[in-house]
Amino acid sequence: MYDSTVATMNVSDARNHLLDAMETARTETVFLQRRGRLAGVLVSPERYEQLMGALEDAEDVAAFDAAMAEEGPNIPWDQVKSDLGWE
Repeated sequence: MYDSTVATMNVSDARNHLLDAMETARTETVFLQRRGRLAGVLVSPERYEQLMGALEDAEDVAAFDAAMAEEGPNIPWDQVKSDLGWE
């Protein structure tokens, strides 16, 4: 759905042509600039959901890595299942 192209618009232009900016954001990222500096980014709702999903996945991986790095005794899987009443 998304490709690697990026559009750049001045904030004033985006405000004056909001529907066009939104249409462009359906297929590419739109960087909004104010006085030559990045002021915002416009993406479609679908792309936003993809980005949030990727962020959640990355956070889960980081939490898993941190948990695996903790020192302490390991609990056998059979004991975990028993403690949770899964057996």
